[in-house]
Amino acid sequence: MSLLLNCDLGESFGAWTMGLDDKVMPFIDQANIACGFHAGDPVVMKKTLLAAKRNNVMVGAHPSYPDIAGFGRRSMKLPPIELIAILQYQIAALTGMAENLGVQVHYVKPHGALYNDMMADGHIRSAVMEAITECHNPLAFMLQATPDSGIHREEAKAFGIEVLFEAFADRCYDDNGALLSRAKEGAVHSREKMLEQVIQLKEQGTVTTIGGHQIALAPDSLCVHGDNMDGVHAIEEIRRLISQ
Repeated sequence: MSLLLNCDLGESFGAWTMGLDDKVMPFIDQANIACGFHAGDPVVMKKTLLAAKRNNVMVGAHPSYPDIAGFGRRSMKLPPIELIAILQYQIAALTGMAENLGVQVHYVKPHGALYNDMMADGHIRSAVMEAITECHNPLAFMLQATPDSGIHREEAKAFGIEVLFEAFADRCYDDNGALLSRAKEGAVHSREKMLEQVIQLKEQGTVTTIGGHQIALAPDSLCVHGDNMDGVHAIEEIRRLISQ
């Protein structure tokens, strides 16, 4: 099966640098660009959009809860009307800047705690989809591939939006198809196990869970991380594997 590579980028802020965006960009297909509420600022957003344009990389908006101090990793209980407006504010910031640069934004992938919350809570997921469908440009919705992907596809269809399902190259999966909690041993794969999982996803569309079970995910895209040079080298190797 054909797989794309996506990566969370544009997460620097002011004098603080996060990730090796310029080194990662040549090897990926999709850039999830922070929209300023967990990371990113106007200069970083503009530079990241221009880098994506130079490298012919598809752009997605990567909005979050308003939690720049916690890097978007803290859950927040927000009423739907507020969550929808917060998402649309961030998406509008990125799409507006992108239009000025001749770049198209294709999809939305929530970040951090918001991503985890929407995967666990259908009400939050519905609010995210409502925010996307009300945007003036058609945008797809990127979320985690799970055994419930068929249900999630039907939910999105009811809102009139397309979905992109992603799997994680370096994360171990629990037996229920969710990512194994980082609090548990083995949650993040070694380089060897990561590459084995990439090959399995490419060839079979499945992963082997912590309990040894195979579950079908059939993702459209693989999420990779380029926070350091080891991560960049791993992305290069993953690019080679999925391009064979």
